[in-house]
Amino acid sequence: MDERLLIGALKGGKNTKIISLNKKKMTKMPSALEKLPGLKTLDLQNNLIPKVCPEISTLTQLTVLNMGNNLLEEVPEEMKYLTSLKALHLFGNRICRFATGACDGLQNLILLNLNKNRLTQLPQEVNRLKSLTCLSINYNQLTSIPRELCFLENLSELHFNYNQLICIPEEIKFLKKLQKLFLARNNMEGLPEGICDLKKLRILDIAGNNVQIFPPRFQDLKLREFYCEDNPLFLKQPFTAKQQEDVWSLKNWKISQNLQLVPLRILLCSYKCFNRRNPNVFGISQE
Repeated sequence: MDERLLIGALKGGKNTKIISLNKKKMTKMPSALEKLPGLKTLDLQNNLIPKVCPEISTLTQLTVLNMGNNLLEEVPEEMKYLTSLKALHLFGNRICRFATGACDGLQNLILLNLNKNRLTQLPQEVNRLKSLTCLSINYNQLTSIPRELCFLENLSELHFNYNQLICIPEEIKFLKKLQKLFLARNNMEGLPEGICDLKKLRILDIAGNNVQIFPPRFQDLKLREFYCEDNPLFLKQPFTAKQQEDVWSLKNWKISQNLQLVPLRILLCSYKCFNRRNPNVFGISQE
């Protein structure tokens, strides 16, 4: 694309606030952007851009950057200069890493969208995104979530659907403002007890995992929507309990579809508990 055509189209000159170059078959980001220091919104989605230009560092007033559906392979270091950025869309790229320092200047970032990339892990530096409220990393290859993420106290939404997560950290209990947690289609076998401390959690989706049992106090959550289809909620073999070991408790729970019961872990004081029949408790003791 001829950069002179770009500049000619910007009648506002330095006062230009919004630029949309969606679906222009661009193979590089125009360096002429440095002449637009007052730019607020830059839309470059659906192009063929493999990396950002150095001149983007001059856009210190930029609040929205959309580079979705391009050819980026990393969250670039140049992001650290966009100190006013509030929304960053990088979905549909080939991103497999964060460049060193990429998170350093994003103190005002509220939304980060990394859906449909190739990330296998998140860097510890993600804890520098102090203002982040929504993080979406659906359709990646994450196998774990760094505990540092759980200290971003403003987070209210986490989207990790369609990854390869085995578990989530106990430190999730520190996300006191978390309202929505999406973990569908992963490889998790359980949830940490810390999730029961999320008093503001209203939506939880763990459909399509390997969860068989839930932590104590799970029924105390004030969920409005709970999805757990396609989980093996009961062991195929009987659960054998020794003294002071966990067994299951069945509690009524308002959940999606036609499921009526969720198995919870409880602690039995002794074998004598098995002699006191109760419709909410069942187990098998060893002789």
